[in-house]
Amino acid sequence: MKKPFIICIIDDDEIYQFTITKTIETHKLSRKVLIFSDGEEALDFMVDNVGNIKDLPDVIFLDINMPIMDGFQFMEEYVKIAPRVGKKITIYMVSSSVDPIDIERAKKISEISDYIIKPINSDDLKKIITSLEKAKKI
Repeated sequence: MKKPFIICIIDDDEIYQFTITKTIETHKLSRKVLIFSDGEEALDFMVDNVGNIKDLPDVIFLDINMPIMDGFQFMEEYVKIAPRVGKKITIYMVSSSVDPIDIERAKKISEISDYIIKPINSDDLKKIITSLEKAKKI
């Protein structure tokens, strides 16, 4: 079965981008993968496509530490445009940081579904996508 999701990776680590994309493709977890190297690139895409739900991601895996605009700065701006987006986007903060301050800060942002410590293994990724499919009754 072809997966209906568009998965978005917002992370500046090219090796991580490559490995998670290959994992997604190998397990056929999405119909499309969007990749952005910083929050500003991703936010510009979101703003340019507000209301164009067929091109917007269903799931975002968002890194914290990136140049230009980090994950928390992205979230500050995303919450401003979220009401105009036109669809529910599930966001996971994904980071190698185990700092309790980062984890608590992420948990305080209601739009973030969960905080995941890198790397995401393929089983966990499959579980996340499966649970989202069930939630959306796909």
